[in-house]
Amino acid sequence: MFCRLSRIISLLCVVATLQFAPSAQAQGRVLPDFTDLVDKVGPTVVNIRTTQSAPGQRGGARPGQGADEDNPFCELFPWMCPPRGERAPRPPRPQPERGNDEVPSGVGSGFILSPDGFIMTNAHVVRGADDIYVRLTDKREFKARLVGADQRTDVAIVKIEASGLPAVAVGDSGKLRVGEWVMAIGSPFDLDNTVTAGIVSAKGRDTGEYVPFIQTDVAINPGNSGGPLINMRGEVVGINSMIYSRSGGFQGISFAIPIDEAMRVGDQLRTNGRVTRGFLGVQPGAVTKDVAESLGLKAPAGAVVEKVLPGTAAEKAGLKEGDVILRFDGKAVEKHTDLPRIVGNTKPGQKVMVQVWRNGAAREISLTLGEMEPERVAQRAGRQAPAPGKDKEKEPIPNALGLVVSDLPEAKRRDLKLDGGVQVDAVDGAAARAGLRSGDVILKLQSSDVSSAKQFNELVAKLDPKRVIAVLVRRGEVSQYVTIRPDRR
Repeated sequence: MFCRLSRIISLLCVVATLQFAPSAQAQGRVLPDFTDLVDKVGPTVVNIRTTQSAPGQRGGARPGQGADEDNPFCELFPWMCPPRGERAPRPPRPQPERGNDEVPSGVGSGFILSPDGFIMTNAHVVRGADDIYVRLTDKREFKARLVGADQRTDVAIVKIEASGLPAVAVGDSGKLRVGEWVMAIGSPFDLDNTVTAGIVSAKGRDTGEYVPFIQTDVAINPGNSGGPLINMRGEVVGINSMIYSRSGGFQGISFAIPIDEAMRVGDQLRTNGRVTRGFLGVQPGAVTKDVAESLGLKAPAGAVVEKVLPGTAAEKAGLKEGDVILRFDGKAVEKHTDLPRIVGNTKPGQKVMVQVWRNGAAREISLTLGEMEPERVAQRAGRQAPAPGKDKEKEPIPNALGLVVSDLPEAKRRDLKLDGGVQVDAVDGAAARAGLRSGDVILKLQSSDVSSAKQFNELVAKLDPKRVIAVLVRRGEVSQYVTIRPDRR
């Protein structure tokens, strides 16, 4: 009897195990397989490298610049990360033979929109570039031209002369769901076609004036900027644009521009080379719960008009400070950050109706929308024209390495505990390409100790212009040899 009961209990346990154990198919749905997506989308992702001319130290972000010193990449790839303390100069990476007047200024990613070579990326990837180079997954490299860039949304379009290229499938970012799996492909730290994956953490993050960002936990690092965010159907749903980080490296929060917004901007860039936006002329503010109750609003929604700019559509239509804009051109303004996007996406010159809450009641105001001023593109850093009346002949002339140096002040010499050396006052040409910058201290030239600016310049004058020169450079608390290839004389 006991044996029979034992067999019955064992049989029931087996049945229960089979009933509640997840099937292999169900287990396969828990963690997605991205291999097919990578094969499909990978060839459409490109590496973008920018260069600038060399008359001065440029400010572009190189691969690894700003990376966290404690990042595990630093142990595997030391050239990606700065040493502890201040960044020390490092040997330049080998550059293609395109002339002696180019210096690398940045590396990013992009993706091919059409077989004839239109490529989308971030505006900050190509900002300030003199030349743009695009490298495909088949290792072909093309020089690209900038079609247009919109700094307000951080979207840019570049074009390469090619045909028959693999192009991405554009998805609908509006259909993205929080918790949905997504994948990124890009060139973090200049490592081409690196694949990372995660989930959509949130939508509509107001970290930008015109872009409601997609937040994900996909690993994004310097160099991923401009690359695609891809859903499980292999469609691009966003452009990986920035991360939230206190260290410069990935910390679990990254942001992507929704592809719907990006394509709306990209279409204008391809057609006109620039983006036109509607302009209302108000400074919007948030409607808090207390403000909503005091004004008689049912919910804390809309945008408070904090300021009306003179001569704008808002002033001409009679909008007043204290008005609460509830709807614009039929679209509800849920929060104050919605207003710039809704207005900006409306065609300038269009007649629209604006619903405002004033003196305890809603009213409709008709106005003709103005046009936002074109972006003012900041001039790139470079040589500055001398001030009026300044004697150009008295300006120091760089030596053959492109350096202007001076004797190290006694106080600085004591602070750094040095016996000799000269400080770098200005950098140009070969020295700039090698990575030297103002404020560096040069301790040695080849095997000779440097004691004064006069002695250093005399040593430089005797150098063989065909040989690579090594200088020992002190930056912060670190000294490192840097090699300089002199310009041909």
